[in-house]
Amino acid sequence: MTNLDEVTHLTDDEGSDLTSAGHGCDLFAQAPAALAVIVDGRIARINTLAQHILEADTPDELIGRALFDFVHPMDLAQTQIRLRRLESSQEPNPATELRLLSLRGNLRVVATSSRLCAYRGGQALLIVALDMTRRHLIQAQMRDNEQNLRRLFESMQDVYYRTDTQGVVQMVGPGVRRVLGYDPQEIIGRPAEDYYPNAADRDAFKQAIREYGEVSDFPGQMVRNDGRVIDISISSHALFDEDGNFAGVEGIYRDVTERTMLERELRLLATTDSLTGIANRRAFLERASERLKHCRRYGSTLVLLILDLDHFKSVNDRFGHVAGDRVLVRFVEASRAELRETDLLGRLGGEEFCVILEEAAANHAMQVIKRIQQRMRHTVFKDDGERYTVTVSAGATTNQPDDRLIERLLERADKALYQAKRAGRDRAVWYQP
Repeated sequence: MTNLDEVTHLTDDEGSDLTSAGHGCDLFAQAPAALAVIVDGRIARINTLAQHILEADTPDELIGRALFDFVHPMDLAQTQIRLRRLESSQEPNPATELRLLSLRGNLRVVATSSRLCAYRGGQALLIVALDMTRRHLIQAQMRDNEQNLRRLFESMQDVYYRTDTQGVVQMVGPGVRRVLGYDPQEIIGRPAEDYYPNAADRDAFKQAIREYGEVSDFPGQMVRNDGRVIDISISSHALFDEDGNFAGVEGIYRDVTERTMLERELRLLATTDSLTGIANRRAFLERASERLKHCRRYGSTLVLLILDLDHFKSVNDRFGHVAGDRVLVRFVEASRAELRETDLLGRLGGEEFCVILEEAAANHAMQVIKRIQQRMRHTVFKDDGERYTVTVSAGATTNQPDDRLIERLLERADKALYQAKRAGRDRAVWYQP
């Protein structure tokens, strides 16, 4: 970059044409900076670079114009002070940034210096300037970008963070106040592991980073300042130094507790019977199919039961659906009381229920049915001043070596249930081929 003082010294000559002696070289015209000679406050001479800065097509558009015509009003007072100081001290003014207005009214920013010089037998003011407009615009844009990024950083709902090779937090965004309830300074310098309630979550995250170099929407949990555990989603990548060595982790995490709860509720709605709280038809058949596959793989057995409430339609017709719902809920309670934790209970629809008993013999299955039937016989319902009980019919079957689909067991158990109904209800029938 041109040194402004060096340029002014080149022009500090007693000659009137500012030409290098013996070479015919016009230093004024070819100087690598914008130059202007000011006499009595008006432009007397100007080189091409200065002409371009002021957006003049020819020098004649500028010659004779007052210097202050081009100084931005906001910089006018400062410029006048600098010129008065120059006249009194005779020392060159140091370079400073100055705003100008071109002939076309466009803003220009220049780094300018000035000094007194001899010109055509008299004293003049020599001004040297470098066009800083583009750099000024770039700097302004950078400042705007930095401010925008800072505003974005401050308002982020996510938490930006960076850790070193040991997992110690080196930087964290202000969003941590909202997500974890800590001030950023309280977290910087502490191991990220301190905020994980389950070491397994942090270990799984580190393993994924080591294996893949990055993770996206990785699930986990963290502990807030108030002790509450929240669900988080992490998107991060590994950092490496110039030699390719692991240098830490950088990324963001967000509070997804509400989203996770909603997803759990949706899964629950999709798999659970809303009235009784047990598996609905779809979920039951999926789980029963998995258990049948397990039995085929290991050569084990299971028993499938279909349980149906006798004359249930008459309960709805006579006492209403609210009374019918109470009967269904009570039946599920009675069934659960006689089932093991490993047994699977589901509602196929209406008043029909299904049970999977693993590793159960036929006599054990029939005993389970009898106990459920007995509970229901001794359960008295009261509606509209009437007392009544509800009985249960059941059909049962076990898996065969060639059973690949759970539907085959359902068909056999359903046939056994039909036989129980025809035999007078409140009975259990084991399927016989």
